[in-house]
Amino acid sequence: MSQPNFPLSKLFIGIAFTGLITACGGGGGGSSNVKPSSTPVTSSSTAPSTSSATPSSSSLAQTSSAAPASSSAPVASSSTAAVSSIGVASISNFIVVDQFGYLPAAQKVAILRDPQDGYDKNQSYTPGATLSLVDMNTGQAVLTAEVKVWNEGKMHSTSGDKVWRFDFSSITTPGSYAVVDSSQNLRSPTFKIAADIYKPVLKHAFRTFFYQRAGFAKKLPYAETSWTDEASHLKPGQDTETRLFDIANKDDGKAGTEKDLSGGWFDAGDFNKYTNWHADYLINLLHAYLENPAAWGDDFNIPESGNGVPDIIDEIKWGFDWLKKMQNSDGSVLSIQGLSHASPPSSASGRSFYGPASTSASLSTAAAFALGGKVLGDLGINDYAADLKTRAASAWTWANANPAVIVHNNTGIYAGLGAGDQEVNSDPAKQTEELLRKKTRAAIYLFAATDNATYQTQVTGNYGNRAQWVDHWNENELMSWLYYANLSGADITLAANIKNQYASAMNSNINLGAISADSDAYRVSLGGDSNFTWGSNRSMSRKGTSFYNLISYSAGNTNSDTVKNAALGYLNYLHGTNPQGMVYLSNMYSLGVHSSVNEFYHTWFTNGSPLWDRVGTSTYGPAPGFLVGGPNPYYDWDGNCTSSSPNSGCGSAAPNPPKGQPAMKAYLDFNTSWPLNSWQITENHNDYQVAYLRLLSKFVNNQ
Repeated sequence: MSQPNFPLSKLFIGIAFTGLITACGGGGGGSSNVKPSSTPVTSSSTAPSTSSATPSSSSLAQTSSAAPASSSAPVASSSTAAVSSIGVASISNFIVVDQFGYLPAAQKVAILRDPQDGYDKNQSYTPGATLSLVDMNTGQAVLTAEVKVWNEGKMHSTSGDKVWRFDFSSITTPGSYAVVDSSQNLRSPTFKIAADIYKPVLKHAFRTFFYQRAGFAKKLPYAETSWTDEASHLKPGQDTETRLFDIANKDDGKAGTEKDLSGGWFDAGDFNKYTNWHADYLINLLHAYLENPAAWGDDFNIPESGNGVPDIIDEIKWGFDWLKKMQNSDGSVLSIQGLSHASPPSSASGRSFYGPASTSASLSTAAAFALGGKVLGDLGINDYAADLKTRAASAWTWANANPAVIVHNNTGIYAGLGAGDQEVNSDPAKQTEELLRKKTRAAIYLFAATDNATYQTQVTGNYGNRAQWVDHWNENELMSWLYYANLSGADITLAANIKNQYASAMNSNINLGAISADSDAYRVSLGGDSNFTWGSNRSMSRKGTSFYNLISYSAGNTNSDTVKNAALGYLNYLHGTNPQGMVYLSNMYSLGVHSSVNEFYHTWFTNGSPLWDRVGTSTYGPAPGFLVGGPNPYYDWDGNCTSSSPNSGCGSAAPNPPKGQPAMKAYLDFNTSWPLNSWQITENHNDYQVAYLRLLSKFVNNQ
């Protein structure tokens, strides 16, 4: 089933945030042709930042796994001649690669970029006719090949760049390499080719959930020395004594309503906990495990490591323990818990508040409990699984009896409770539709957990009410339908329809068709520039996973190498094959990258912190592995800045970038709060993180 581009009016915007930054880790000063009235290219990136940083760079340890892929790149010549200039070649931001590296059998393509539009348009680069792949241990060129211009040299409007490609897929020997343009004495950052290249990346990215734990001490040896803290939000009046929010008494809440709601995860750069979203994180983490159990070991250095249970399951249990506390005795589930904020988190002193139960929170929780009960039961964690299944049925029953209990936090009588609004659409028609889809999703997982025909009837009777377009906006719902289609008790006809329609849509001109047509210079089509929005890195992660779903759920007979390479293109983008030439994960210099996120919007790693602000400026910088929201061409400063009495923090104009840039360049390396609102660009969000983990883990094998 093919479909048009997803309209902006359908866009869900949560409390996610994005960021653009440049780092200066490793390498000498790059050079290029400079257009008139411009400044020279720096060694790390042409993308602007709010301050400079010079983080140290250490060798990349590797522990991840290979996925087979095809190689069709033409090879002009293979050479063992030394590249005489490699020792002095400067790292150029115009030669961008996956800075962690590549799996041996994967397609491997470096992007060569000449800016035509955007913040770096006054700088230029034209590659030599041939480039070399150089073994950085020997200085020998292992491949010399012609570069290929993209789209006859036309500008790529999404990035504002003219692009060439250098394909080195034929090289599969493990080692450390760089792409070198000897004609201009420039090179890419050093990267690895290895079967286990993404394993340490997965560990860092997964461990962000440990750092996001509320009410849990971050101590050695589980926390790195730079990011230790005592347990947060356990003072009197905080999480163990959370009160019902009262608009008439915002400071103290409603007396006599105290509940122990300790635990769970900070949602994003803010510390609140949103039930609908929290349940979605659990479902995504469970799918990440189910889709590739081999990626998930018992050695991620969290407190539960070494207990014989995959660490992802231990972290999932941590999330479930909080969600269970949010469930009332009648089966209903509280909608939100609002926490106070400070840096470090343990210094927060304000009260914690909760919102009342809602239908959507109860349905989301029913879905998470049911899938958790199924997965943990299959792992032999029987008592815990049985409790989850019972709780899932109870939440379902309450939601059925109370089908339209709506709680819009931070709005109306709940103004001041939390930040982002997690509730279903306020439009009555859309509200009914979204609640029905949540109910059907819960039924899918309840049927998987119980084989109860009541849930099967809900599923088979509402396939027509599903999300109609197969794209990254609907990935969470789509994975649930694909999961159902692979259940042994699924309706045979419906299961076949689900898979066939998914495969048909993925073969359309906005999915695999766009890949085969080479429609995007950076090999990451999102179906149009309008799909670059707040949280675009989540979209990239989900889009990559949507291709791999064809393999994970046996949907269609598309060539597996084609699918894997399509998915890997999105991972490569997040790892540095983008116009910024940067890894969109925070502070990854310990793994040897040249440029990664130096600062992002997070209460702990706040702007101005002497310890945890920017890498190279503060003592430590932020903790590693957090995915930021990414480029957002819809960014704008706060409306106060254009009022008659603007705040002094506004400055004279909205920061450009990110404002006023081509979509892929709408990014700035900053973490300032109101009124510049960097959360639109650089905030982390657990929703971004689980989307990235699902994609990354497809290419890791822990065995």
